[in-house]
Amino acid sequence: MNQLDAVIYDMDGLIIDSEPFWRKAEMKVFATVGLYLTETDCIETTGFRFDEVVEHWWAKQPWEGKTKRQIHDEVLDEMEHAITHHAKEMSGVHASLEYFKGKGLRIALASSSAMRLIKAAVKKLNIEEYFELLVSAEHETHGKPHPAVFIRTAETLNVAPEKCLVIEDSFNGLLAAKAAKMKCVVVPAPFDFDNARFVIADWKLKSLGEIEKKFNVLSK
Repeated sequence: MNQLDAVIYDMDGLIIDSEPFWRKAEMKVFATVGLYLTETDCIETTGFRFDEVVEHWWAKQPWEGKTKRQIHDEVLDEMEHAITHHAKEMSGVHASLEYFKGKGLRIALASSSAMRLIKAAVKKLNIEEYFELLVSAEHETHGKPHPAVFIRTAETLNVAPEKCLVIEDSFNGLLAAKAAKMKCVVVPAPFDFDNARFVIADWKLKSLGEIEKKFNVLSK
């Protein structure tokens, strides 16, 4: 732990279980233009910035009746409502934040989600006080798995990438963290926990609740 200066949290699927919200919103809104996505289809783009999700499906099946921007904004409206009214903290979120705060580490959040969704989530969970910095990839040239959002976070904090620990749940997020030359803890969804691709993570945990035990052992 003494080799780290900052911890960077992902949001979706890590601090809130928003992936079901995303799947429901995507299936609902894309259906209005005749694109009937399945849950498996939606899982395929987990971790992508949402404008890139829209482009992904447009490339596969262009639609009529609404612009890509309209689809984008309608899904974000659905997501903001779902987060504001239904989001719940995932296991171990507060405990892990308290742990890192107690170690004197700087804490940031860097997500592929739009800033309005990030702000809605931290407000809903009452965890604004823990984060020195909130960063969205919405205005980066590329979203995850490109490392841009993590690089910008480190630059804004004025912390070397090698001194940053990223906590992620998705493989795309893990790739982004490693491409940024940062250490990464991955906390995969239960259905994806045994995915062999996560071998490139520095550590793999079942929940954020395991953070304190894991890092206390490492620091001995």
